[in-house]
Amino acid sequence: MRRRERAGDNWTLPKGTPNEGETTEQTALREVSEETGLEVRILEPVGAIEYWFVQDRVRIHKTVHYFLMAATGGDVARHDHEFDAVAWVALADADGLMRHETEREIVARARPGIDRHWPLPAGAGA
Repeated sequence: MRRRERAGDNWTLPKGTPNEGETTEQTALREVSEETGLEVRILEPVGAIEYWFVQDRVRIHKTVHYFLMAATGGDVARHDHEFDAVAWVALADADGLMRHETEREIVARARPGIDRHWPLPAGAGA
């Protein structure tokens, strides 16, 4: 979560810019590790979103690739300075926390993979 004076709290998924020579997967693993403090492995791709933003009065087009990942170690207390807080949240709560519709869509698109990798026992709630 990033706390912004004008916009308030902004819960978001990890993302970042590739370093020279990095693959999309390497960038995702590095950024998640840096931003969350967790060590992770990629389970499967989820999809990509595209958007525009302005930086230093230059309009920039960005594509962000998302992956379903599993934590293998680390500690959220070791997240970097870019975020004020990092937390695990229930999947059912994620939609209400994120401000950007595109990120809510990514979480929804990840649901089939989540169900494949972490099936709930019969009769358990979602």
